[in-house]
Amino acid sequence: MSGGSRDLSKLRSDFPILSKVRQRDGKPLIYLDNAATSLKPRQVVAAIKSYYENYCANVHRGVYSLSQEATNLYEDSRAEVARFIGCDSSELVFTKNTTDGINIVAHGLSWNTGDEVVLSVMEHHSNIVPWQIVAKRFGVKLRYIGITDSGELDLEELERVVTSRTRVVAICHVSNVLGTINDVKRIKKITHENGALMLVDAAQSVPHIPVNVKDLECDILAFSGHKALGPTGIGCLYVRKGVEEEIDPPFGGGEMINNVELSGYTLNDMPWRLEAGTPNIAGAIGLGAAISYLRKVGMDAIMEHERGLTDMALKLLGEVDRVEIYGPKDPSRSCGIVAFNLRGVTGDLVAALLDEFENVAVRSGFHCAQPLHMRLGIKGSVRISFYLYNTVEELMIFQKALERISREFGAGGSRTD
Repeated sequence: MSGGSRDLSKLRSDFPILSKVRQRDGKPLIYLDNAATSLKPRQVVAAIKSYYENYCANVHRGVYSLSQEATNLYEDSRAEVARFIGCDSSELVFTKNTTDGINIVAHGLSWNTGDEVVLSVMEHHSNIVPWQIVAKRFGVKLRYIGITDSGELDLEELERVVTSRTRVVAICHVSNVLGTINDVKRIKKITHENGALMLVDAAQSVPHIPVNVKDLECDILAFSGHKALGPTGIGCLYVRKGVEEEIDPPFGGGEMINNVELSGYTLNDMPWRLEAGTPNIAGAIGLGAAISYLRKVGMDAIMEHERGLTDMALKLLGEVDRVEIYGPKDPSRSCGIVAFNLRGVTGDLVAALLDEFENVAVRSGFHCAQPLHMRLGIKGSVRISFYLYNTVEELMIFQKALERISREFGAGGSRTD
């Protein structure tokens, strides 16, 4: 992090959970599961608490002052997030999470039999299953592109697979397993040359690297608040102006309409036409506070900090016997995520022992990306993932614990001492 270790120490104090120590041995939490969800700073918790204590009213519907204050906070948060990703507020829909955003698009588009959706084998299940449901229901054909042995998308295959029959190309910006940063601009070029829509799953990119939707020139982009220091249950869906005309609201009810009669309805303007019902007001306000926090720290600084941690993690893992690392080995091509296995020891056991030995929290299993693990020929992996509050010292403790596991546990996970 730019500014040195003193600034990082000050930043860490904003996250109350990092000051906790384990009761049985006094060891602090080392949280390396940020790809699953991030920790929350005091400022976000305070913003949510303030809404419930001081502004607790529904939005958009009341003429009384409390409702107007709540509405202003809600819409100010939308404007804050829109600025953060470089779009207009009317293009930013609040959702539950990335999964919800992708489902809104998948079930809101009108489909014809024979339409094609192009995905990759590295997608999160949230960017596979909604399209599989659509394929089953409407006769849509799914096509998948593969990855190279270095863990990057096979873009030459993408050029062959995307055709005039392609309706949507839906690709992750960053792999939630390998950390691979995909070349979205090149994917966009191929997609648009064939008249298709491009959807970007940005769940793992928006929280960690600078993202500007106008620069990416994507049509649709989805991400989650809880991975970006925000609360759970809130996410965002960017829909480029004009593209909303291709998406019928999959949910009906209050807020998404201008007028309702017994004979039918007329839709509200964007973004509210895709926000049926009372929204997650506190969540949106909390997300606005989280985005303000990230802007203050600086996304370039966060990106460089995580690259340094990734570089260090790759070096430290390389010094541990029996470790196999998956994905790019160049930190500039990845985004704060490293997946690995310890030969002869199951991932679940490695994760459990890291927790037992040093209170290190990591993720093991398929990480909601089973097809990718099948492509890699493995039955799961251990994943470490970083954020702005992680340190080199934490990585060194992690490595020592992993070395202990490597020494004490042989093939099949049996103890050797």
